[in-house]
Amino acid sequence: MSKDSFKLIANNKKARFDYFIEETYEAGITLVGTEVKSLRMGKCSIKESFIREENGQLFIYGMHISPYEKGNIFNKDPLRVRKLLLHKYEINKISGQAAQKGYTLVPLQVYFKGSLAKVQIGLARGKKLYDKRQDIAKKDQRREAEKDFKVKNLY
Repeated sequence: MSKDSFKLIANNKKARFDYFIEETYEAGITLVGTEVKSLRMGKCSIKESFIREENGQLFIYGMHISPYEKGNIFNKDPLRVRKLLLHKYEINKISGQAAQKGYTLVPLQVYFKGSLAKVQIGLARGKKLYDKRQDIAKKDQRREAEKDFKVKNLY
């Protein structure tokens, strides 16, 4: 496996629907052995998860990694709080931006980069209801256009 290989494990589609993503960052994540094995099998969910800064460090809450079947006593709590690994200057920059009114940190993807588990986090600003309606309308228009295009190409 090459150093820059990329294997997506979990994607948070809801985050892009609920928030405007201003910036993205890549962070490592502290895991135990059985959690890594479970991630390799693709058993991870970040739908309800969020990121919070405490004591100069970033932590991810609500990230669910299913227990490894063959893990017995070494399995940890699937919803435990996990520390994100970033440089100090990155943490200071991110937490400074997130402290602004209306900004939050959300996990966007969990993936393997080479042999390392990574989390893509986004600095996000919440969307209002009318923004979400606009996104839905755009998606419907695109779907209709693709359908029309498909119908025209069949004849």
